Amino acid sequence: MDIKEVYDRQSRTIYHLAMTYLKNTADAEDAVQNVFINYIKNEPEFNNLEHEKAWFIRVTINHCHDIIRRRKHRTYMPLDEVSEIPAQEVELPFMLQETLQNLPEKYKSVIILHYLEGFSVQEIAKICRISVSATKMRLLRGRELLKGELEKEN
Repeated sequence: MDIKEVYDRQSRTIYHLAMTYLKNTADAEDAVQNVFINYIKNEPEFNNLEHEKAWFIRVTINHCHDIIRRRKHRTYMPLDEVSEIPAQEVELPFMLQETLQNLPEKYKSVIILHYLEGFSVQEIAKICRISVSATKMRLLRGRELLKGELEKEN
């Protein structure tokens, strides 16, 4: 196991996913560190690179949910934290990113995995441990919620 290669392959995805959930640079960086500590401790064996990526995504989502459950719900991000996010990492228009953050977790997860990380419906179903039809329904409802919220803004 060459940890540097695995880190180079997976850290960016973990960071972006954690930022999407946690909305905080420091928490996202901590999540990357904790996910890799988990990886080193458990030494999981993977069948292929997709299996490896799915494991990292699942562990990251679970870790983010744990952090969200533990901390007091915060509905804002201080301006000094917004300025810490490098420009190349903000890939979505701010309004879309903010609206996506406000979606219920079950819709946000599948939309992020499908549209931002490029996973197929079948892959998302495996990662989220739900059926293919449930994945399709969550994508449909998530898109409808996004569209409705964005239309309210305009």
